[in-house]
Amino acid sequence: MKYMLLMYADESKAPQTAEEIQAAAPAWYALGKEVEAAGVLVSSNGLSPVADATTVRARNGRTLTSDGPFAETHEQLGGYYVLDCKDLDEALSWAAKIPTALYGSIEVRPLWSQK
Repeated sequence: MKYMLLMYADESKAPQTAEEIQAAAPAWYALGKEVEAAGVLVSSNGLSPVADATTVRARNGRTLTSDGPFAETHEQLGGYYVLDCKDLDEALSWAAKIPTALYGSIEVRPLWSQK
């Protein structure tokens, strides 16, 4: 079963300076190596800051765009992992290892089966 692990956090609480980013890097590299070695990694990526986001809505035959995320929130989607896990418990154990969980939250959702 494939699960998407969505990383949410207040961008202001994430590492900002070069020194903070460098200090956080080993945890991210270790997680990357671990999910690859376990054979569960399907894909992973981070997102640009929410200031770069554009939201699209289609209403009454018109396409509306607005700057920023789809809703007012204190946490923003910052990236994701797609993992192929044997069950939800395994996906949850991986989610707990994502460094964002230390200052944000990880949403775990199964992907729709594409059979």
